[in-house]
Amino acid sequence: MLIDFQHEQQKKFDALAFDILQQPGAYLSFDCISDFYQADWLQQFPKGTVWSATGLDDGAEEYCIRIEYKTQFLWIDYAENRLSVLYEKAGEKHLYQS
Repeated sequence: MLIDFQHEQQKKFDALAFDILQQPGAYLSFDCISDFYQADWLQQFPKGTVWSATGLDDGAEEYCIRIEYKTQFLWIDYAENRLSVLYEKAGEKHLYQS
């Protein structure tokens, strides 16, 4: 039996992305950019995942985060007490908004 490691890594990304979509409050509470980059859950994404954040300087009230693995993307936007989390894979989109 052959194991497709890339597919397994994509499933790992899917699982964490959907968990963030379903429970954003458990993952997305940041006061500054270092809080984001030090978040334990970031290390749970598969190796090769790339992430970036903007707007998380001290005291910022808005931020945007992009997390990407191959053709899978997770965008997180927070502004004025409004949270939007979008997960996209192969044209399929899942959205959380509050």
